[in-house]
Amino acid sequence: MAKLAFLGLGVMGYPMAGHLQAAGHDVCVYNRTAAKAEKWVARHGGRAAATPREAAQGAEFVMACVGNDDDLRSVCLGADGAFAGMGAGAVFVDHTTVSARVTRELYAAAKAAGLGFVDAPVSGGQAGAENGQLSIMCGGDAEVFARAEPVMQVYAKLCRRIGESGAGQMTKMANQIAIAGLVQGLSEALHFAEKAGLDGRAVVEVISQGAAGSWQMSNRYQTMLDDKWNHGFAVDWMRKDLGICLDTADEVGASLPVTALVDQFYKDVQKMGGGRWDTSSLLARLRKLG
Repeated sequence: MAKLAFLGLGVMGYPMAGHLQAAGHDVCVYNRTAAKAEKWVARHGGRAAATPREAAQGAEFVMACVGNDDDLRSVCLGADGAFAGMGAGAVFVDHTTVSARVTRELYAAAKAAGLGFVDAPVSGGQAGAENGQLSIMCGGDAEVFARAEPVMQVYAKLCRRIGESGAGQMTKMANQIAIAGLVQGLSEALHFAEKAGLDGRAVVEVISQGAAGSWQMSNRYQTMLDDKWNHGFAVDWMRKDLGICLDTADEVGASLPVTALVDQFYKDVQKMGGGRWDTSSLLARLRKLG
């Protein structure tokens, strides 16, 4: 069993760190709001630290799941950052969804300090984190990934190295691009069924078993039909992710017309007060339009 640190105890990080402690690892946690870290310790055991550096001292692996590029830099760099507390050969595993640019920047900084760095964004949502059933897409050196993979398997359904540093984040972008189109399509299908006077549940029961079936359909159709949005992956977070996708598309020369359109639909949901609603709330926008 390894000595670990986990930085960031949000809706994803909190249960992920819990799985590591339950598996027998020695986990020290850090969270920007210290009360959250103390709550985690009271529930799971382990220890809490006042800074990322303190949490990382002596850790073989440091896992992070924070908010955005700037949050990731803040927990990695500087006098109180994790890199300053990690010993030579230790590995930093980043589960945050961030830009490939900051990933490569921190990979280089880690390598210069004698540390390993794996970008390892996740998919599966809060339920996947709580049930230990996340899909983890990774980038970084093959040898470093091989060392970190057994630790990540504690909360993974699938954990795979896609390529060099940044490849994990690029794969997560592809994931979010696919989800954006899927959710808009599902929203339009349910909206059409309602307008046509059909029983939405009966419709989904049939079409979910055919080529139209998807994770989004199976896991979101009931709350969508019931007009319930206060759960799941927030629209604000999705717009952050889609912004990364669209910026990166410009860099690599990819055309994402549907993604750009759905991003604007999510902007409409934010204007409706739905910034913290689940991403399936695209249906609420259609209902408002009539």
